[in-house]
This record gives sequence, structure tokens and C-alpha cells, in this order.
Amino acid sequence: MSSLSRRSFLAASAAVAAGPSFVATGAPGEVDIAIVGAGAAGIAAARRIAAAGRRFALIEASDRIGGRCITDTRTFGVPFDRGAHWIHMPDINPVARLASQTGLDIYPAPPGQKMRIVRRYAREGEMEEFLAAQVHANRAIADAARGRTDVSCAAALPKDLSDWRSTIEFVLGPFGCAKDLAAVSAMDFARSAERDVDAFCRQGFGALLAKLGGGLPAELSTPVTRIELWGRGANIETERGRIAARGVIVTASTGVLAADKIRFEPELPRRQLEAVNSLSLGSYDRVMLELPGNPLGLDRDDLVFEKSDGMRTAAMLANVSGSSLVMVDIGGKFGRDLAAQGADAMTAFALEWLTGLYGTDLRKAVKRTAATRWNDEPWALGAFSAAAPGGQPARRILMEPVRDRLWFAGEAVHETLWGTVGGAWESGERAADAALKRLGFVAEPRTPAPQRPSPRRRR
Repeated sequence: MSSLSRRSFLAASAAVAAGPSFVATGAPGEVDIAIVGAGAAGIAAARRIAAAGRRFALIEASDRIGGRCITDTRTFGVPFDRGAHWIHMPDINPVARLASQTGLDIYPAPPGQKMRIVRRYAREGEMEEFLAAQVHANRAIADAARGRTDVSCAAALPKDLSDWRSTIEFVLGPFGCAKDLAAVSAMDFARSAERDVDAFCRQGFGALLAKLGGGLPAELSTPVTRIELWGRGANIETERGRIAARGVIVTASTGVLAADKIRFEPELPRRQLEAVNSLSLGSYDRVMLELPGNPLGLDRDDLVFEKSDGMRTAAMLANVSGSSLVMVDIGGKFGRDLAAQGADAMTAFALEWLTGLYGTDLRKAVKRTAATRWNDEPWALGAFSAAAPGGQPARRILMEPVRDRLWFAGEAVHETLWGTVGGAWESGERAADAALKRLGFVAEPRTPAPQRPSPRRRR
């Protein structure tokens, strides 16, 4: 078996990163590595394997690439992201670093946020109270995470958040984790990387990811039904036939894995099964409203929260990328229950929530609307992962190879960047590197044997 040196592999990686042109190197039915899922992790893994010059198959159940990162340009005639929209920490985000090669426009998100208190904005002193309460809550969760026993973020919250408690619980929970804080591990929350600097893609985050995956030979509308790990390889059964591979990287969401949409033979070890269940997907959906003429009087990409007295609330991003579109994002248990009632109920809530903050005249200004329902998307079954209390170690468990032939990747398989496209991308690259190395496709440079030092000569 021919091997690629580490230096040659890195050089090839740089060549692949320089442009989105790829060549399919695998004959149908037989490849070196099969990749299940063409979201951010799958695209990153495929690019890495292509850089190594190996044969691969990129298999996607839906009719498009991108996974939970998709840009819609048909509904309103301008782009909006149905899934991931925020590009966190663009200076170090691997996807943002590649954006310059796509020709798309990445620009910084405005810092800070506005706070609506019934029909007015919070005064400066009130915003200071909110920010101080938020810092206090974050520190309390971090302190709780240092203990020997993991607890929920809700149990770690300090008692003295006064009338900002519900707002803090929404911002840190449904808005930040897609789950209520009672269902989120304090250790997992505390170990997540800072996400206080953001950027947006004017053409849409999904469009950016599609550009980076452009040219990859993805097999679309091809659900994988079974993965067999026998002998020295893997057999991947799809609705269109069988693929034989030396190894397989699975990037399906934990929601899809927990639903047994992909059967494994032999069954996954109990460690991995429990890890999948500990990293269940939260609920995070979006109602889009077309508001021509900027009746809210807000700037481009203004983020607005409400000082709430419960979890029946939302977050708003106004004038998205300079358009007339307004995002109303809902999440957590309330968001899940609302989405289960359908798009009409979601839109009705968004209008009720906004008119309660800005007046009933706003309803007349709304034109077209749209709503996402990620919990019902058959190849997602939710938004993104947040570890249950006690479940933080599950992320590292999912990084472990199974029978040296199967690797998991995706946002759930990242200890600090979970819930982000950047985390999914890094996870895909790491899984590809591990698979290439373990299967012998990348040869590590030999370390020369240490030489015995010659004795010193006496003067």
C-alpha cells in the first residue's frame, strides 16, 4: 500500500484549500474512506481526504449539501439562513478563514444588543444591570463546573438575579444552547469557547458552506441505512447500493443516530450509545418576517432581546444584512412546543411578540413570512447539541474510533465549539486526519535514532 508523507499531505492540503476544484478518485462501490453526511463536518473531511489523494465517497441523505446550514434565496428573493447564521470568532474560525477564497462578503456583526422593556428600550443604567447580571450568572456556572459533580446550569444560577432572571435564562439557555438551562450541563457550558465576537456572510452562511463544498462528488438523496464493520473494512449500505471502504466517518446528527436511522453491525459499544443520548439536540427555530420601509427604526443586524417575565419570549435580528427581513428566533422547550403546532402558530406568536413590543400598527407592515421547523427535518431532527448534566465527557467519548474503522464527527464531537459550524468543520478535519493516519494513508516522518554523545576530550 502506498503511503503519503506528512509533508506531502500538508502540501496537498494547502493546494486543496486554494480552490474548490475536486476530482473524484474512487470507483463506484469501492473507496478508501466513506463519509456519511455532507454538512460542515462531511465537507471538511472530504476536502482533507481529497488533499491526501485518497479515494472517497461523500454520501448525503438529503438533496443538497450543507446539513443544518442552508441559505434560502427563493422565498423572499434575497438570501436568509434557515439554519446557522452567526459566524463565531471569525479571526480563528476555520470556515471564516477560507471565506476569502469563495468571493463572498464576510463582515463584522455589530457589537452588543438592545433590550426592549415593554414599549421602550432599556436605559443605560438598566443595560448595565442586565450585563452585570449576565456576568454574575456566567461566573456562577463556571464556579459550579469546577466541582466534582456536574449540575445543571439552572441549579448553578445565583439567587440574586432579581427581575433579570428570566431574561438571563433565555439568553444563556434557549438562545445560546437551544435548551432550557435545567437541561444543560454546567461543565459543558463552562468549557465552551468564547463566542462574543461574530461576523455575518452577506450572501448567507449556507451559501458560504456550499461554495466550500462545490465540486465535491457528493452522492445526494442517498440515505445510509446500515454500516457493517467486519474484518478489515466497512460495508455501507444505502438505498442505491452498497459501498465498500477501508474506513468510514459518520457526521450524522445525534438526533439521527439516536433515532436508529443508521443501523450498525455489530452494534455500537454502550459507551458510544450512551454518549449519543447524552448529547441530544435542542430546539432552535426561526420565523422570518418581511418588513419593508424599516418600521422598527433599527439599524442593520441590530440584535434585540426583551426583558421577559418567563420563557415565552424570543430574540430578534433586524434588517438582516441590510435587507427588509427580520429574524425572530425561538428555542428551548417553549420553542419546541410551539414548532410542533406548525408554521402558522409560530408566525402568529412572532407577530404577537413584536406588536407587544412595538405596537399593533406593526402588523400592517408585515408582508411575506416563513418559518423553519428543524425538529421535523428527517435528516436533522433538531438544532444542535448541548450536553445533559453529567454528559460533558460524552463529547470526548464520541471522538474515540470504533474498531479502528469508524469515526464520528460533527458539532457534537467538539468539546469547546459544540453547536457551531466552525466546531463541526474542525471535527471533520480531525476525524479525517485520524482515519488517514490509522489506515496507513499518511506516513508520519521517521524520528532518527538518538545518537550516543561522544565522550568529551580532556584538555
